[in-house]
Amino acid sequence: MAGRLKAPTGRYGGRSAAERQAERRRRFLDAALQLFGDTPGFRSTTVAALSEAAGLSTRQFYEEFRTLEDVLAALHLQANDWAEQAVLEALADAGQLPLAERVAALFRAYASDVTADPRRIRITFVEIIGVSPRLEEQRLARRARWVDLICAEAGAAAARGEAAPRDYRIAATAFIGSVNGLLHDWSAGWLEASLEEVVDELVRQLLGILRPPGWSPPSAARRP
Repeated sequence: MAGRLKAPTGRYGGRSAAERQAERRRRFLDAALQLFGDTPGFRSTTVAALSEAAGLSTRQFYEEFRTLEDVLAALHLQANDWAEQAVLEALADAGQLPLAERVAALFRAYASDVTADPRRIRITFVEIIGVSPRLEEQRLARRARWVDLICAEAGAAAARGEAAPRDYRIAATAFIGSVNGLLHDWSAGWLEASLEEVVDELVRQLLGILRPPGWSPPSAARRP
């Protein structure tokens, strides 16, 4: 298909065209979450199989998407948006806590959201890899967004004297790689640990970045 087909307009069954379109899109995404995130996976799913799972027609698929890759891209963004919202809500609630407690609250929120559905883990950490240059660019862009969030919070902590003043971009990028790898291995059953143990390890890593050996808060340095 060269592009999406034009969807019907006007009201039908008491619902507007926009409402019907939103429902169709949701049904395709729900079906894709199951097929891409479980069995058979993105690379073995066809438009016909996805349409059948959604209870819709292939024509309706092409009214919403151009390709299956577009569906995977939408799912990947959706999973990241949910995780980001969970972190921002936790940040708002934990904003006045000491640094160690604040970091723990943020990563518990992130890990709880990402691991709430194993299919979302597979979409985020497995199926998205190596599909196309476009999806790789999207994946890296979303990762950069997480890096920006960590750098912003680290910079704010440093300004309050809670963390060492430095450029955190390289360290934050490396840390995101640790987060992705550790959560993927845990979800795949390759790591014998509880989610709480995984989160605790990530918190220790990040606190080690924010407060490296030899650094002490300015208030502690002024004490006699």
